[in-house]
Amino acid sequence: MEQILFIIKKYWGYHSLRPLQAESIQAVLDKKDSLTVLPTGAGKSLCYQAPALLGEGTTLVISPLIALMKDQVDSLRQCGIKAAQLDSTMDIEEKSTLQYELLDGGISLLFVSPERVLMPEFLNLLKQIKLKSIAIDEAHCVSQWGHDFRPEYRSLGKLKKIFK
Repeated sequence: MEQILFIIKKYWGYHSLRPLQAESIQAVLDKKDSLTVLPTGAGKSLCYQAPALLGEGTTLVISPLIALMKDQVDSLRQCGIKAAQLDSTMDIEEKSTLQYELLDGGISLLFVSPERVLMPEFLNLLKQIKLKSIAIDEAHCVSQWGHDFRPEYRSLGKLKKIFK
């Protein structure tokens, strides 16, 4: 946890963790499945973002809305963190550049939609990189708006079988 405290101070300027963040972060570090439920503004994102900066590899973040992904990526980049999003608004050149960065190990956090993550060509790309962990962000949208909001959420369990 000492390394995590160093990371959160270096990149976010925080000197300590909020209640329940340490337990959530430790679960990520221990490679355990976990569900983190905290109030808005309590720092849920930090629970997968900080561990993503330890060691090599990419943390995959599944997020339901392009605008949310963009906000997260912009904030992370402002902190000096190698983050990117892959979405339908990107042209072929942008997607190709991102793919090279991923294969080269140059992305710490990659944000994608639930639909993208289940595409066969994207799954093949993930198999070629060092995938550190997978975070499903904003999953409360499913409980709030129902599974019809994004039916792909129901298929995300496949990821656990593909990526041990």
